[in-house]
Amino acid sequence: MDKEKIMNAPLTTRQSRSLFPWAQGGNLPSLREEMEHLLHRFWDENGDVWGNQMLCPALDLKESDTEITVRLDLPGVQAKEVDIQLNGNQLVVSGERKEESEEKGETFHRVERRSGRFSRSTMLPCAVQESKIEATMKDGILTVVLPKSPEAQSRHIEVKNS
Repeated sequence: MDKEKIMNAPLTTRQSRSLFPWAQGGNLPSLREEMEHLLHRFWDENGDVWGNQMLCPALDLKESDTEITVRLDLPGVQAKEVDIQLNGNQLVVSGERKEESEEKGETFHRVERRSGRFSRSTMLPCAVQESKIEATMKDGILTVVLPKSPEAQSRHIEVKNS
């Protein structure tokens, strides 16, 4: 064969081979999705590194016509260890869960319950009467009741015939 025939000859199509043949169907998530999932496992919504963040207790917020109620799960936390502050419409609950110390003759084989400082903040949906806020702790649940300001309370408006 001469050189010109070789250069102009059609290339034979070769079947591509994948290192991961099961991935050819497109059923696996993209590399980008896998990386995002991995990062979400190590960083929480506040940007704190996994395993190194402060405690972030679960929070429920509900609203009625007259008040807002906030509940936080704080098992093992004493009421005297909780600090509640209201800054405008932002409610901040912080405190500390004390670490259990190892007693003489005892050895911990596993420690999964977390101790240390915690802080949780949430924006309230309306203005409240600061002087009438009440907080109670029972069975490891902190309940904060925030009465709405008169301006923020729902009112029934009667429709009149004209």
